[in-house]
Amino acid sequence: MPVELNEEHDEERFEGQLSHALHDLGGGFDTDRTALAAAGRARGHRLRLRRRAAVAGGAAGIALVGVGGALLVPWGGAAEPLPSSSSVAEQPSKTPAVTGGRLIEALEGLLPKGKFSAQEARGADEGPLMLPYVRLVYDDGKGPGAVAVSLNRIEPGSDQARETTACPDKALVPHDDCDSTRLPDGSLLKLFRGYEYPDRRVDTKLWSADLITPTGQHISVSEWNAAAEKDAPVSRSEPPLSTGQLKDLVTAKVWRGYVDSIPEDPKKPTASATPGHETAEPPTTEAVLGTLQALLPKNIKVVEKGRDYTYVVLDDGKGRSYLQIDVQRGMGDAAGELFGDGAETLPDGTKVGFRASGGDKGVAGAVMWTVDTLRTDGFRVVVSAFNAATQHDAPSRETPALTEEQLRKIALSPEWEQYR
Repeated sequence: MPVELNEEHDEERFEGQLSHALHDLGGGFDTDRTALAAAGRARGHRLRLRRRAAVAGGAAGIALVGVGGALLVPWGGAAEPLPSSSSVAEQPSKTPAVTGGRLIEALEGLLPKGKFSAQEARGADEGPLMLPYVRLVYDDGKGPGAVAVSLNRIEPGSDQARETTACPDKALVPHDDCDSTRLPDGSLLKLFRGYEYPDRRVDTKLWSADLITPTGQHISVSEWNAAAEKDAPVSRSEPPLSTGQLKDLVTAKVWRGYVDSIPEDPKKPTASATPGHETAEPPTTEAVLGTLQALLPKNIKVVEKGRDYTYVVLDDGKGRSYLQIDVQRGMGDAAGELFGDGAETLPDGTKVGFRASGGDKGVAGAVMWTVDTLRTDGFRVVVSAFNAATQHDAPSRETPALTEEQLRKIALSPEWEQYR
């Protein structure tokens, strides 16, 4: 999937895990979020870096995931909400490929009594490059609500599996409730209750459930309190299914059989580890934040920092300011996408760029400053500062706590050399 650097497009990419999946589905639930690709640990890591590159290049965050993974990519494990078609099948199908009609029939049969409309589905019989999904509008008599299910495979025990079922940081993804548990059969289950838009500019609620079984079957369910994910008025106070009903739906055995029916991609590349930075373990969140804090001006206090994500919240006595950083290896081939013809090149070949934007779309007065640097060996350090305590809050000050020069000094510090 090509890396895109459209600012408004990227700013919407962080708002819901299943919405990431639905991005590939098209139709009435089309969304402007990103579905990332990950085929194998090494390839997945590289694509994760590309995702971070795109987001940091023009959005209000450094690879911040939405509900299913991460808004701002954590060094302890960044989120890729959806594998690409090349990783759809990890094993040959042993059952007949499920059709779209069967998926619609299954979803309607599993929902409580009510009226159904706007049914749409894609079956596994349409080929290995197409992930199965089903979506419809369900009305239990209290107003219509959209419900969708997508099916996939994820390598069990992988970073991607853990990230998909991990609850997001509330500082990055505002939500009301999230619970991640391991079921008696060893499956990982995440139940999430949040919002379609983090800034709440429209009060559309998004509730979702993700299940990953010990054999890597991934079932993702999402529902809204409107007849469509976007561009539809709120039609009820809450989505139609309770948390318990969401759990029942996502754990229904029928979905696991349908995942097994996904045919293998005959063109799927075999994973092969190659020496170099891509196979090296990335630095931990703790290490990156430790280095960052040592580089901050002495008159600025760190009042909050991420546990799984590389960000801090600063306070210089004039209001809080959110600061995020990402340290990436192997980004040399993305130089053309990250830096234009007007980018500065230092005597040692390091490229430096500065971008000023309005941060999250819909937040009046938001300011985001980003300094992006790329060494000749593909080592990248990018740091962004906001004039608010989070990426989605209203501004708490006129400009970020750090100046462009201070951000530049941090990004170009030789202290980052230890992570190359």
